[in-house]
Amino acid sequence: MSTSFRFELVSPERLLVSGDVEQVLVPGAEGDMTVLAHHAPLLTTLRPGLLDIGLPGGEHQRFFIRGGFAEIGPSGLTILAETAIDLVELDAGRFAQAIKDAEEDVADATEDAARDRAKTKLDHLRQVQTTLNL
Repeated sequence: MSTSFRFELVSPERLLVSGDVEQVLVPGAEGDMTVLAHHAPLLTTLRPGLLDIGLPGGEHQRFFIRGGFAEIGPSGLTILAETAIDLVELDAGRFAQAIKDAEEDVADATEDAARDRAKTKLDHLRQVQTTLNL
């Protein structure tokens, strides 16, 4: 029984990762989940968070992702993310700007539904900021 499976991370701009992996920690809308080989089929939306890819050999590649969905099927795991930033490229200043933008979205919202969505996004960004110690 193979312990690796096919994984692809796609953003609107480009294919970011494509290859065999051993596990992927996915920030699903209902909570974090670890996907391993032979996982049951599943489709879930994503929340802002840390995507941790376990590569063969024990190395890890991490991305901050926001928006999109994950599809687990017989061919492996595909993540289509609205935003995906390699943590190697993510800096505290850029992340702080994203939080500032989200705070402005909350302040500028004129409808309750829009304000609630903006608050949820802001809460998620703050959780990631705390998790990553940015």
